[in-house]
Amino acid sequence: MKCGTLRREGQVLLHSVWRADTWWLRLRGLLGRAALQPGEGLLIEPCNSVHTLAMTYPLDLLFFDRDGNVLDWRERLRPWRGALCLRAHATLELAPGTLQTLRPVRGEHLTWWPAESSIAPDIVAPAGERS
Repeated sequence: MKCGTLRREGQVLLHSVWRADTWWLRLRGLLGRAALQPGEGLLIEPCNSVHTLAMTYPLDLLFFDRDGNVLDWRERLRPWRGALCLRAHATLELAPGTLQTLRPVRGEHLTWWPAESSIAPDIVAPAGERS
């Protein structure tokens, strides 16, 4: 899975954002994975709806159009729920509370930049075993 950063006007907002851009990676999402930590996210593209079925933790969500402009967001989507933004092209799943820090604005442009290596370690490691 590719890893990168989320940036606003060149400034890094999130240091580890994995990108799920294949059918299999989008299908799997965060199911069976450790909860995201502050500064981490999963960008799912294309994607205009997500669910938290069988998940044990809530998520903050950001919805983007094809150009990376913020359309909408949801804070603390609880397990066994769903969220939809019909006009969205991509969805960013975040640790709960992240949106309070990011303070998104509808219409602002955010960019995913690939990391130098472009390949991230698998994010299935238990929370206590992350580097």
